[in-house]
This record gives sequence, C-alpha cells and structure tokens, in this order.
Amino acid sequence: MVQYKVIDNIAWVTLNRPDKQNALNYDMFRQLAHSIKQIKSNRQLRAAVIQGEGLHFCSGLDVQSVTKHPSQIFKLLFKLLPGNQNLVQKVVLGWRTLPVPVYAILQGNCLGGGLHIALGADFRIAHPDTQVAIMESRWGLCPDMGTSIVLPSYVKQDHALAMALSAERIPAVQALEFGLISKIDQNPLAYVKQHIDSLSCHSPDALAAIKQLYNRAYQPVTRQLLWLETRYQIKLLCSKNTRIAMKNGVKNNEKQPYFERAKWK
Repeated sequence: MVQYKVIDNIAWVTLNRPDKQNALNYDMFRQLAHSIKQIKSNRQLRAAVIQGEGLHFCSGLDVQSVTKHPSQIFKLLFKLLPGNQNLVQKVVLGWRTLPVPVYAILQGNCLGGGLHIALGADFRIAHPDTQVAIMESRWGLCPDMGTSIVLPSYVKQDHALAMALSAERIPAVQALEFGLISKIDQNPLAYVKQHIDSLSCHSPDALAAIKQLYNRAYQPVTRQLLWLETRYQIKLLCSKNTRIAMKNGVKNNEKQPYFERAKWK
C-alpha cells in the first residue's frame, strides 16, 4: 500500500491505494513511518519524494477501515510520554528530521491526513487540479497529526482556523495564496526532478545543515502541542457528538440540531 524504492539516489515513497484515492489505513501509517526510517539510514540519498498513485494524492483517513478496529485507533494515538510523537504525528514530522530535501507531488484530492503528510514535506508541488482541505471537523474530530507545529510557519491563523472549522476544500490557486503549497505546475514530477538536479552541485552537508537550522527557526518542536493534539483527539473520540458526526457525516454545512456542546477546556 506504500511503495518504497530508490532510483538514482532519490527515495520515492508512493501511496498506492488508487481505488480508494490512496486513503490512509493503519498499515499505511506503519509503512510510512518505516519509509522515513529507511531514508534516514541511507546516507547515499540526495532527496526524497512523496507521491500518490493515480489521479489523487490522498483523500485522508480511511475512517471506516480504522473505526472497525478500535485497537488500531489506540495504536495510532499511543505514546509513552505525553510530549512524544505518536504514529500519526511521526508520519508528518518525521520528514522534517531527514537530512535531505523532501518533496510532495500533489494532484487531485489532498485532504485531511493527506494534506497533513504533505505539509511535513519541505516543498509541495501541485498540479492545477489539486484540492486541499483540513477535514477532521467533518467527523467531529480535531487535527492531530503534528501540523499544529508546522502550520504557523505557512499559514495565517485566520486562514488555518477557517479551513479547520469548515472542512471545506480549496483549489490549488487559493492554497498557494495561503502558503499551503509551494508551487503550481502542469508537470509537478518534471519540476521536482529539475529542482533536485539543481541542488546536486551543492554539498549535502550544507543542505542538511540549512534544513536543520531553518526547521528549528520556523517550526520549533513544542512537546506541549503534541500532547494537546492527542489529548483533545482522545476526548473527542469519547464524545457523543463525535459518534453522531461519524455516523451521519456533515454535508454541505447543514445545521445539525442534535449536537449539544459539552464543556471544553
């Protein structure tokens, strides 16, 4: 479901469930985390590329698949210490720890967990048909994949809040304006290959140092945020309103009079 291969010292990580728009199930989270470890241990690599097979990058979490197995939810969210990264956070923030530039090639739907994974890359090159969305509120949940750390360096607070509250899709042009993607190109694959080639004449040590320095400057790791993401998500998973949202879905921003707001802090 996640293919990993190395060609000419470039690691290619491909989400490969095209019949499901590359929706993420538990095994894909594990395989993505393993791919990150493989890249980190290979000192010959010059770059890494994340892409989706078929017409879409990733439509987000396969909610039906994961909710059928409650133990998988526990495994996705489990962490030994509150400030540690759990599995869903590792597949986003893990790309930031790699000593090589990481590119995400986007097309079609890039939604929910798919967008979060793409935000973990250093560069997001999108086809003009790309649509992005932060989808968790549709299911009565909150974003919990570590992007509370990376989003502030990309997107103004009001844009991020509006996207997360509404769960609405926005087109590539608007995503570029917001800062969610780096560039729009008719041929993202060719652009990425050209960009990687342009960096090949530079010292890999210098590239690694620059990436590490700028990651620390723009996206400082905050253990408290990682814990709050997980804490809020667990609380929401136990909420009556979340069960209602997952059962019925929230479509076209219709009002749902059966929701009753709980105390929140």
